[in-house]
Amino acid sequence: MTANNKQAVSTLFNKNTFNNKKEQERQALHATIWKMANDLRGSVDGWDFKSYVLGFLFYRFISENLSSYINKQQHQAGEKNFDYAKSSDKEAKLAKEDIVDEKGFFVLPSELFENICYKAASDDNLNETLSKVFKNIETSAQGASSEGNLKGLFDDIDINSNKLGSSVQKRNEKLVKLINVIADLKLGDYNDNTIDVFGDAYEFLMTMYAANAGKSGGEFFTPQEVSQLLAKITLVGKTEVNKVYDPACGSGSLLLKFAKILGKENVCNGFYGQEINITTYNLCRINMFLHDISYESFDIAHGDTLIDPKHWDDEPFEAIVTNPPYSIKWDGDTNPLLINDPRFTPAGVLAPKSKADLAFVMHCLSWLATNGTASIVEFPGVLYRGGAEQKIRKYLIDNNFIDTIVQLPPDLFFGTGIATCVIVLKKNKTDNKTLFIDASAEFVRGGNKNKLTEVNQNKILQAFTERKNIRHFAKLVNNADIEANDYNLAVSSYVEQKDTMELVDIVKLNAQIKQIVAREHELRKEIDKIVTDIESGLK
Repeated sequence: MTANNKQAVSTLFNKNTFNNKKEQERQALHATIWKMANDLRGSVDGWDFKSYVLGFLFYRFISENLSSYINKQQHQAGEKNFDYAKSSDKEAKLAKEDIVDEKGFFVLPSELFENICYKAASDDNLNETLSKVFKNIETSAQGASSEGNLKGLFDDIDINSNKLGSSVQKRNEKLVKLINVIADLKLGDYNDNTIDVFGDAYEFLMTMYAANAGKSGGEFFTPQEVSQLLAKITLVGKTEVNKVYDPACGSGSLLLKFAKILGKENVCNGFYGQEINITTYNLCRINMFLHDISYESFDIAHGDTLIDPKHWDDEPFEAIVTNPPYSIKWDGDTNPLLINDPRFTPAGVLAPKSKADLAFVMHCLSWLATNGTASIVEFPGVLYRGGAEQKIRKYLIDNNFIDTIVQLPPDLFFGTGIATCVIVLKKNKTDNKTLFIDASAEFVRGGNKNKLTEVNQNKILQAFTERKNIRHFAKLVNNADIEANDYNLAVSSYVEQKDTMELVDIVKLNAQIKQIVAREHELRKEIDKIVTDIESGLK
């Protein structure tokens, strides 16, 4: 073996060893979190209790994040032994304004997670202490540009909830236990890998709770492999984007996939989203912080995107990804403002009041940049239902805005077993055709849900990128043919299903049947003879 080969093998071995170690650490962390959640949950419903677990995880994160930042500054200034956690509150307040300008928030040394944890067991008024700490963290940004990103972040952590216990003493006992297990989580040295680990811990918790919470939990979280596929579809041919946007952002997993795939520095002008559910809106902002997205780099709004969109001044967006709620009700044509809304008027008709699915599609199209791509998860009914939805599909096809339709496998999402689809929109297509991909069989069974593996994702992405016919999998269809088919966009209408029926040689089969019948006749004769002999012997 040559020296170069030896070096290559050594490098590969070290890389694999590192990856294996990292995966082992991740699995150990997940096992600890799972045990912690089960031990602590008690009378509190799992999906509700996640707010406490994630909230205290966030509290620990921002405490360590701030301490690390200040310590680094002081060490560089020559104070090698400086430790912010041991500083006095009086001294710290002198730098508060500068710290808020840089980090977006401020935490007094005495109110850092590690110091509260140290005193928690002996603090008879722990509930009041924590309430004060959370309020101080939020109000630290008052008047600053980060105020909107901090406001209400701890609202869902009800320290005095009866769910934690029937008395102050019992609630405090539960809070002490919660703080201690969060403190015991091995999240590593902050300067080495804490960002990845904090984010990974968050994602695992969300997956765990969503998987066990039924519909209420599943509405808020898109499985990681689906998020990854949508982001990769949107990023084909790009190494950076100006802005990413999700009009129904939930806990932000879709947006953050861009940071993971591209690197947050390559999302040049930030992450934008809107969420109607207040709890999930708070979780999304927490998730941004946990993945170390600067407060200046994200703008997450609360409200109904279809009725009251908050980012008029920020559109258009080069990358849009979303998994909006399926077939929800909305105002539709009962709201005269929507009839004249520039997002919806081009189609000449509004989505039905009972099914807002295509309203989200029209909203995304309206705010999509000319060079952008939008990937939207939808209920398959939007592909073939008649009425107003057919008219909207007509508008989209006639104007050549639909790039690709991907049929996904069933049972991918938490809270539902239905098969979903992905509608990919573009405004700068080079052909007048629509690609249909049947990925309904691209999955493996993992636990109680189906999963898209890397192999499954790559097969879909390759077909999307190459944009050519693949027997039983992909079909590039002229839009004129879609028009002739009454604008039906169901993938099964265009991609020929693979014939899984076994070919049978009928002549050979008949010969076999004839032999079986003859043999049966012979056996019957032998049985009759045996019965006759037995009867004769008995007589």
